[in-house]
Amino acid sequence: LDRTTNWAVVVMATILTWAFSSAGNPHYVLLVGAAATSLFLVIEARRYRAYDVWRSRVRTLQENVWAYGLDPSKGLVDDDWRTRLADDYRTPTVKITAEEALSHRLRRVYLPLFTVLLGAWVIRVGAFDPRPWPASAAVGQISGLAVTAVVFVAYTAAVGVALRPRTWHARDELRTERLRRERK
Repeated sequence: LDRTTNWAVVVMATILTWAFSSAGNPHYVLLVGAAATSLFLVIEARRYRAYDVWRSRVRTLQENVWAYGLDPSKGLVDDDWRTRLADDYRTPTVKITAEEALSHRLRRVYLPLFTVLLGAWVIRVGAFDPRPWPASAAVGQISGLAVTAVVFVAYTAAVGVALRPRTWHARDELRTERLRRERK
């Protein structure tokens, strides 16, 4: 997972450097950077879904073999764990939805990257063009108002996917409030 994140950061840093290196460079290169970052997000979300298959298998072994082996007085967590794990090895299934994987990667890494790109785009459009806001955001024949609307809708959609309340399908004890309260 780190490789796609690294590429997203490198591409973003390169584009930010180039966009602010000269007043003559177009602002829409930052939007191209946001599109490239979106591509890395989709790739990473797909990879995260595959990672979650293996993570869930290891967690099943931790709960039912290692924890029980270390303290047999607690009893098994799940009596049917062997059958479920064997079935999953025979016929692997993805445990989380694509939206859940996107949401997880957005919250962990990509939403801050998109926020930096959005802030840089706003600064680039506002500071380097003498025209007022809607006109300065224009890209070729596309009006600045339309470009601004598309950027606003895309960022709002990303925030919506990342933060909307949902039922998580991934079983992960590290997400529970109980653990957070006990660790404080």
